[in-house]
Amino acid sequence: VPMGVLSCMKYLMFIFNVLVFAGGTCLVGVGVWVAVDPAGFQDIVASRAVLSAGAWLLLAVGIALSLLGFLGCCGVLRRSRPLLLL
Repeated sequence: VPMGVLSCMKYLMFIFNVLVFAGGTCLVGVGVWVAVDPAGFQDIVASRAVLSAGAWLLLAVGIALSLLGFLGCCGVLRRSRPLLLL
């Protein structure tokens, strides 16, 4: 495999992992916002219990995506196969 292809794949994987990390961080931010100040979302969601569960779900998914994106970036930069497979 030509070296240019490997270099391009490395940068593409890094960019993808940065986007996953950024998306997870945004989900964490929205989850914290909904958990702390749910008044803005009460018009959209009828039940307070659903709103609370949704906030915790956003937090959990956001934290998981942020962690996976971060580990993926570390895996690309260190060329660590186990980190990339995780």
